[in-house]
Amino acid sequence: MQGNFLKKSWLWLAGLGAIGSILLLSECAKGPDALGTALPDVVDFNFHVKPILSDRCFKCHGPDAQKREADLRLDTKEGLFQALEKHKDQFVIVPGKPESSEMWRRLNHEDPDQLMPPPNSNLSLNETEKTIIRRWIAQGAKYQKHWAFLAPQKAPLPKVKRKGWNDSPIDRWVLTKMQDVNLEPNEREEWPRLIRRVCLDLTGLPPTEAVMQKFKDDDSPTNYRRLVDYLLKQPSFGERMAAHWLDVSRYADSHGYQDDGPRTMWPWRDWVIHAFNTNMPYNRFVSWQLAGDMLPNPTKEMLLATGFNRNHKITQEGGVIEEEYRIEYVTDRTNTFSKAFMGLTMECSKCHDHKYDPITQKEYYELFSFFNSVPEEGLYGDISLVSLADPPRMYISNATVRDTLPFINKKPSDTAVVMIMQEMPKPRTTYVLKRGQYDLHADSVQRGTPRSVLAFDKKFSPNRAGLADWLFSPKHPLTARVFVNRMWMEFFGTGIVKSSEDFGNQGELPTHPELLDWMAVDFREHNWDVKRLIREIVLSETYQQSNDISKRKQEVDPENRYLARGPRIRMSAEMIRDNWLATSGLLNSEIGGPSVKPYQPEGLWEDTNPGRGPLMFYKQDKREKLYRRSLYTFWKRTAPPPFMLTFDAPMRDYCVPKRTSTNTPLQALNMLNDPQMLESARWLAASLLKKTGGGEPAVRRAFERILTRSPESKELKQLLSYFQERRKELQKDAARAERMLLVGEIAQAKGVNPSDCAALSEVVQIIYNMDETITK
Repeated sequence: MQGNFLKKSWLWLAGLGAIGSILLLSECAKGPDALGTALPDVVDFNFHVKPILSDRCFKCHGPDAQKREADLRLDTKEGLFQALEKHKDQFVIVPGKPESSEMWRRLNHEDPDQLMPPPNSNLSLNETEKTIIRRWIAQGAKYQKHWAFLAPQKAPLPKVKRKGWNDSPIDRWVLTKMQDVNLEPNEREEWPRLIRRVCLDLTGLPPTEAVMQKFKDDDSPTNYRRLVDYLLKQPSFGERMAAHWLDVSRYADSHGYQDDGPRTMWPWRDWVIHAFNTNMPYNRFVSWQLAGDMLPNPTKEMLLATGFNRNHKITQEGGVIEEEYRIEYVTDRTNTFSKAFMGLTMECSKCHDHKYDPITQKEYYELFSFFNSVPEEGLYGDISLVSLADPPRMYISNATVRDTLPFINKKPSDTAVVMIMQEMPKPRTTYVLKRGQYDLHADSVQRGTPRSVLAFDKKFSPNRAGLADWLFSPKHPLTARVFVNRMWMEFFGTGIVKSSEDFGNQGELPTHPELLDWMAVDFREHNWDVKRLIREIVLSETYQQSNDISKRKQEVDPENRYLARGPRIRMSAEMIRDNWLATSGLLNSEIGGPSVKPYQPEGLWEDTNPGRGPLMFYKQDKREKLYRRSLYTFWKRTAPPPFMLTFDAPMRDYCVPKRTSTNTPLQALNMLNDPQMLESARWLAASLLKKTGGGEPAVRRAFERILTRSPESKELKQLLSYFQERRKELQKDAARAERMLLVGEIAQAKGVNPSDCAALSEVVQIIYNMDETITK
């Protein structure tokens, strides 16, 4: 039958798409060389030489003193130009003279015992890399500090001649880089597609029918600006932004570890949504989370914000060594601080000096000491205590919500107690821990920060409030860059620095360094205004481009690093599910409140639970709670929502600034069988049958509602043919049609023909599974 064949074709295409994407990813994984970059005429140390040294040499001649050989450092200026220990008349590098430089001789030595890197290391340089090293030495061997550790500065804006691309600094930098490799930008995206893209990017939801009616007939730049401003004012904007921040802050509704009991941190999540919606400046947003309790006259809102530092896992297992786990909590806060706000992998320095970045173990524990004086215990009580918030904590009463924290969505019967930060009257002494082990104390340390980033000046208070001031110092090289890069990643899929979680020596280099620095400085100069930053990005011509790809652009720039086309990104797990709910009309748009438990396969919690505690069994919610946005789905660390994990959400055990992107058969199976999707499809089908009477108008409206554009004649013909075929089949099997309409908790709408509704719901399912539907 045609219907069965079409359904099988969709399954086959889903699998084929997964395989094709895997092959494409393997090609893209080849790295910057895939961009066809030629040997540079003028060699830059940061962009051409140091990546080679970091990959091939730092393992034995880098920052880690314990692993360093021959007392030779190639990660510092002094080490690169020093005299050899046994031959003082010979030097590692002699500027302008490759043949007199010991490094060049060792890279080309015929004796395997003298050749560097050693042949058995599998780190040998290829001829291109050797040529870069030689050319750099010949050109004078100009040394530079790591690019990310230099404070950003605004370079003069380049001049461009293309119409429309001269207004935005973003477009001027992007077009200049694009034209360097003989690429030209795409035309502007079709208006309905652009409306959908910007709605998904700014609110995490597709455009409503009201938005389409208001904006669809005028595609002028002025009307587009009105649309952007309208979306930035919607409460759903804060929810969209919060979704990323929950990954960064490792938010969960359970404590983690084996017993994994419940916690109530959702009022902190409500605050995050509120902060983004009110456009709280980023420096205040971060400072309150780091040290709201230590700022002058702290309010309850400021105390609530410090819950960020308590989002880490907490054990409730009897018999543990309390100090061991307390140290783990402080370690988590330290690692989260460095990765969330500076894009550095400082966790490597807990046990030894960093192998690639100039961060010592001592400096790690100097930063650690800022977070080491919280009056907390490694084990407050085992799972039988059912502690929803270990001390220090804050109780939020109904009166507090009414008078002080009105943005918290607390029902009178809800329990709201949140873990917060507090400082001990006398700070704990912090020690360097040998090999990172909690009970092996070495030298004591004072509070400080990595010197290679920015020394902790005496003008800063030696506490978390001072640390926040340090982080937002105009001299700090990382804070603004890291956040701007993350926002760029949210809208283009990849940051200007691809490794948005690592700005260190092993991280990727920025594709547009002048643009990144210009935006970072501009962000700081405009009072860390988050909405303004986002507005500048989405109003750029770069963002508004069509994502069509020509054969040449595919060959020259498969990853779109030069941005000669618009973004094409698969939606996040949250967006995919929320899109079903929003387009079907089932979405419950309530903002904030306790987490909810939607549909989930049976037995998952039981299989991962040790047999005790309140979260042994999953009790699904009912009625309107089933249709809340995915942001509010209950997050149990040992068994996170399976749909979210399938579509690359992290476990939330630790800070994750950047989600991975995979393409697996499980995703295709989820898209075809998820009860939330099937329920949304039947509800939308029933609604459209009531409005249109069925047939072509219903199929057309389903397509337009989900994709915000009219179907092409071929698309409409195929979908209508499938609908008619399936309706005939289901008219002969009424019982099957009735069963198909029973998926989900919501009662089937009355007054619609079951076979028509079941057939149309299958059409909706096909549209939901289109690549275009799950792509923004």
